[in-house]
Amino acid sequence: MTSNSFLRAARRTVTVGAAALLIAAFTVPSLVSPTAAADGPESVADLAQGLLGAVVNISTSQRVKGTEGPGAVPMPQLPEGSPFQDFFDDFFKNRPGDQGNPSQKVQSLGSGFVVDAEEGIVVTNNHVIADADDIEVNFSDGVTLKATLVGTDTKTDVAVLKVDPKGHKLTAVKFGDSSKMRVGDWVMAIGNPFGLGGTVTVGIVSARNRDINSGPYDDFIQTDAAINRGNSGGPLFNSDGEVIGINTAIISPSGGSIGIGFSIPSQLALGVVDQLRQFGETRRGWLGVRIQPVTDDIAESLGMATAKGALVAGIIKGGPVDNGTILAGDVIIKFDGRDVNEMRDLPRVVAESTVGKAVDVVIVRKGVEQTVKVTLGRLEDGEKLASGENGNADQDNGDEAPAVSTASVLGMTVGELNDETRTKFGIAAEVSGVVITEVAKDSAAAERGIQAGEVITEIAQESVATPKDVMDRIGALKEQGRKNALLMLASKTGELRFVTIRMD
Repeated sequence: MTSNSFLRAARRTVTVGAAALLIAAFTVPSLVSPTAAADGPESVADLAQGLLGAVVNISTSQRVKGTEGPGAVPMPQLPEGSPFQDFFDDFFKNRPGDQGNPSQKVQSLGSGFVVDAEEGIVVTNNHVIADADDIEVNFSDGVTLKATLVGTDTKTDVAVLKVDPKGHKLTAVKFGDSSKMRVGDWVMAIGNPFGLGGTVTVGIVSARNRDINSGPYDDFIQTDAAINRGNSGGPLFNSDGEVIGINTAIISPSGGSIGIGFSIPSQLALGVVDQLRQFGETRRGWLGVRIQPVTDDIAESLGMATAKGALVAGIIKGGPVDNGTILAGDVIIKFDGRDVNEMRDLPRVVAESTVGKAVDVVIVRKGVEQTVKVTLGRLEDGEKLASGENGNADQDNGDEAPAVSTASVLGMTVGELNDETRTKFGIAAEVSGVVITEVAKDSAAAERGIQAGEVITEIAQESVATPKDVMDRIGALKEQGRKNALLMLASKTGELRFVTIRMD
């Protein structure tokens, strides 16, 4: 049996360069003392002893298609990551006659931790218990309790479970403040790697605010504490024994720890846990805008000294700011007193805000900074509204129209948007502007990914309705000495984005 069996046993991977991001199990807390030697604390035994009772193993079972019946031998339930997994997979799952047979139970293992002893509340990862028919919580003293699912959140990969607190004397741990953790602080993890429960590892915070493209609110703590499959959902502790992270993913080319693990910060997880406990679901704030990054070219086109903030590319109809408070082309640089330095900062700070709260939003509009007041909606309602909006783009199949006037500019051929061009390109009736009918190969427009069928709605934040308008706006920008033209483009269904094109 080769070591590759561990890699193939991985449940979920995301490619990261030459490595694979294994979203499965890892926990890496650690304790630290200001007086600790440079090579780490002398011992973490006392801290670990006090925390082991609160960290649990999560065991789930699921009915899957397999082989059962008289004389059938059930597949053994092996610890996750067992080197014998491949052997048994080949023997039990690839036998002739499996098709059409009844389902069988398979089991998976993960980690979790108790946060409320009186209520029996356990926190883990959503992917640990996803699609499970039965969930059991196994404690360090050997006691096993059935668990019920309180709620899950796929966006942050958090799940809340409940066990009967009368069935076992529970020990709980509390959340700490992850925002106070610094790069170099010691952390400790306790979890269930490869089915080996009660495993303790120690490391440091290697980095903060990591975006690994796993969800809309990525803000991971990176640690070098050893975490492996089966640690998913386990806690990352600070030196005071407080949970400052939930271990969720690792980068590994082999399936084992190479010292790069990621934890959901407690500052993000705590609000999700509270909402799941209270409502059984999340209730996030919603601004109702579509956004994109502010590049250097866009910042220059908007008259901004530095590239920062989130550029509003569109307003969702029926959303909180569909009253003109915020407009497409605005750049949001501060939300409710919190700076928005990058585009990805905005969804997180909005989601963490209370539904119905009135907040101050600082925007840059046509080079002028101003503050507007916005009352937030609920994200979960907004997602339904946005999906309905995108799915209801009606096409205008009107009578045939005469040939349209056209113009060539910046490597594009543009024409009037009328019944004929709407039908030809399938452009929704509510989209207005000047249609792009052709894009020259190797042109500046082609380099920016502009395609025929898209519609120019604004140039330099001024509306255009005819090919002549486009020519006039480009000519005016050149006279002003501008190097780039900022275009607002609409897709066939009306979704907006901003693009800058060189005017060399």
